[in-house]
Amino acid sequence: MGACPYCRSATLPGDTICYSCGRVLPTGDRASYRLEQQFSKQKKDKDTTYRMATKPSRRGVVQTHTGRQRNIMKRQKNRFRSIAMLGLVAFVMLSPQAQEAVFGEFGGVDEFLQSQLAPYHIYPNEASFTLSKMYSHTKEIGNGDATESILIPPTITSSISGEQQFVVQGSEGSNEPVVLQQTLQITLAIDGQDINVPVDGMPHRTHANAVTTPSGYEVWWPEVGPGEDQCPVAKCVKVRTYFTDGGSVSFAFNIRVQSTSYSWWDDGRVDARVAGKDIGINAENSGTFDDLTRRGNGVRAAQFGGDTWYNNNRPDYAINGQSAIVMSTADAIATSLPEGSTDNAYAFARATFDYLHAYVTYDRQAPDPPRSGPTCLEAETGDCDEQTNAYFSILRTRGVPGWYAFGVLGDPYFSNDGWEGHAWGYIQLPLKDSWCEARNIVLQTCFVEAQVDVVNNKWLLSTPTAYLDWVEEADPSGQLVFDYYHPFERRWDGGTDAPQKERSFETIDSVELNGGTYKVKKYAEAL
Repeated sequence: MGACPYCRSATLPGDTICYSCGRVLPTGDRASYRLEQQFSKQKKDKDTTYRMATKPSRRGVVQTHTGRQRNIMKRQKNRFRSIAMLGLVAFVMLSPQAQEAVFGEFGGVDEFLQSQLAPYHIYPNEASFTLSKMYSHTKEIGNGDATESILIPPTITSSISGEQQFVVQGSEGSNEPVVLQQTLQITLAIDGQDINVPVDGMPHRTHANAVTTPSGYEVWWPEVGPGEDQCPVAKCVKVRTYFTDGGSVSFAFNIRVQSTSYSWWDDGRVDARVAGKDIGINAENSGTFDDLTRRGNGVRAAQFGGDTWYNNNRPDYAINGQSAIVMSTADAIATSLPEGSTDNAYAFARATFDYLHAYVTYDRQAPDPPRSGPTCLEAETGDCDEQTNAYFSILRTRGVPGWYAFGVLGDPYFSNDGWEGHAWGYIQLPLKDSWCEARNIVLQTCFVEAQVDVVNNKWLLSTPTAYLDWVEEADPSGQLVFDYYHPFERRWDGGTDAPQKERSFETIDSVELNGGTYKVKKYAEAL
């Protein structure tokens, strides 16, 4: 049993439409379908919204995700919708009271119209699900071994540093961080065994005390460290498989997760059911670039605000705020801001977010290694890693800290084959002194550290559909990021027949949804 991505009603295998809302359900190659990427402009994407026809056509003709043309103006429902929209616009234009309400909420009639016509994603407010990471180690001939380091997911809160934010003077009335992602159970299924792993990796289990399966495979969860038998990035489970005259081994790392939505954005677009809005940030209450060094003791600015970052095994820096194309793009974005907002940290970060939506498309065939920020801007295309590189590169021209988040992205109904590896980011933004002082908040704690997913239109938003594996830690060498991308180690007896691996994802067991659903629309913010 599945769920409709539009209204969340239950659906059965083989259903082509939702019998609750009447919408056509996505079909076709599920491996290439990503509801999260429905706004991608690539030619062969399977989108859930209509696209502009590739050739000139008569009024009302649109192109579906399959490439077929359809006249949506023939439907009475759409005619009624158009008439209703026209009436609503006329009411807004003629009524001073309505204008005041609309302009106060949206900033003008243009933004109001965009809000009504913009495409959108639907997300559950809360979800509990079991993600299965499935691995296969193979070797054609000969002897050898392979070791997989599988990260134990951390508990994610609205204060990613784990420190209390928005601390009120006198320590009364402080806001406790909200838990956004929590692991309930971890089980490793291998060689006919189900091995229970502590959700926090404690107490540690060394290689000398590893669980040994009937076939001689070893499983342990050691301390973090540089040793061969330790976890290279963060707490992990290590699985070592052995081969004699080749062979194949499959195993699954199953994580039961409870996740909730959270927004660090104080705006009318944010659904009232989503936590965090009441202490969120916007252009009006944002601090300046200079405030970044006065928030959190300037730690994030020092760690993740530098001009260049990460060149391990790369021909250039992934993040480069010194590149000519990056600096010229940043200057153009700053120039587009309203008078008096050129040093507004929020306004610049949001305008950069909207700029990438407007000028950079999503690339499903991105190269290896991923494009750097400058290369992504020059090519005007990039995948999740690459657009994040571009976003951080622009932000760092102004010293705005940005760092990576890594995990797995699913579709809104947690389908078995709707998952794929994903990268996005965190940014730090300061609230202005007067806003903090009016609420008696200690200035050093008056900031937000929020998720931003450029390619999926998630502005200062965390959703249950994004499973988070690891948040980048400060590391001048970049070795931790490199090790995250290379969790597979192998040894073999001569020749070229090295052990190989494959990885895939599924949703297993039941999916529990709570708190309703909400829409996230895609249109630029009127700053």
